[in-house]
Amino acid sequence: MTRWTPAVEKFGIHLGVERNLSPNTLRAYLADVRQFESYLCEGSAKGCEGARDPSRVTVREVRSWLALLHASNSATTQGRKLASLRAFFKFLLREDQIDRDPTAGLPAPKTPRRPPRPLPVDDCHALISSPKHHHKPDPTEKLEALRDLALVEFLYGTGIRVGELVSLDVRDIELQAAQVRVLGKGRKERVVPIPKYALEALAAWIEVRTRPGVLAEPLFISLFRGRGSEQKAKRPRRLGDRDIRRILNARARDAGIVDRVHPHRLRHSYATHLLDMGADLREIQELLGHSSLSTTQKYTAVSVEQLRRVYDDAHPRSGTRPANRSKVSRKGKQRE
Repeated sequence: MTRWTPAVEKFGIHLGVERNLSPNTLRAYLADVRQFESYLCEGSAKGCEGARDPSRVTVREVRSWLALLHASNSATTQGRKLASLRAFFKFLLREDQIDRDPTAGLPAPKTPRRPPRPLPVDDCHALISSPKHHHKPDPTEKLEALRDLALVEFLYGTGIRVGELVSLDVRDIELQAAQVRVLGKGRKERVVPIPKYALEALAAWIEVRTRPGVLAEPLFISLFRGRGSEQKAKRPRRLGDRDIRRILNARARDAGIVDRVHPHRLRHSYATHLLDMGADLREIQELLGHSSLSTTQKYTAVSVEQLRRVYDDAHPRSGTRPANRSKVSRKGKQRE
């Protein structure tokens, strides 16, 4: 008999160590599996003790749970919860804890494919050159300005994921080679070039932090030191994804950007703007760390849509452009 709680604990270790999932994704997977366990407990005549055996779960029970979720969850959420169960039972099957997978053959709910929404180039420039962050008289505020500029330039200039960004240390940046080594999903390492302006901003941020042991410190840190000598002696706190979102929101607000700005949207902007400027799709795939080209191809739809809008706005035969009130005759004379 396989006990549910120890199985979930081992599954969590597998997700964190072997699959290298982000803390947020790991928490979501485990919460989904435990939610399904609670559902089994509620529907079991023997109570929780009788239901806590993953090897006895049936396809019908999984289907019933998904049907129950349908009323209060989006198709995307339902799909994620089914993916969590698939991963759980696949792991147990690999560990010989069960002899069959009750999720095998179950179709995932159809989810609407929403295209990425990149920021316009002008908004990206405005986000980087937010006027409120140019002149900082206070030393701490100057450090904050250097850090935030380097952060935004780096996110937009490299297109890396926010989870990859917050895990970087100073030693991962190779200023001379103008590149950064990134550990992506599935512990896959890739090298991403750093463009000129991002490199300059990073160099300025790293230069003000020159001290023994700085190479082993996080690349982006909190500037709050707390009180007392003990607090000052501690290793600097690494910024988390919420900190990054807060910084981006503040800069967007100061720059007058009404649209929502978040780290992944800068990643979308990076990929779309590269494609618009003629970059090869497979090169963009490598830069983004996508395992499949089909994942990268979603950006082509965005670029095609942008071309369509340009055509509709500019071409006289598009059918959407307002007709000119004045027309020019063949002889070059204007006629009303």
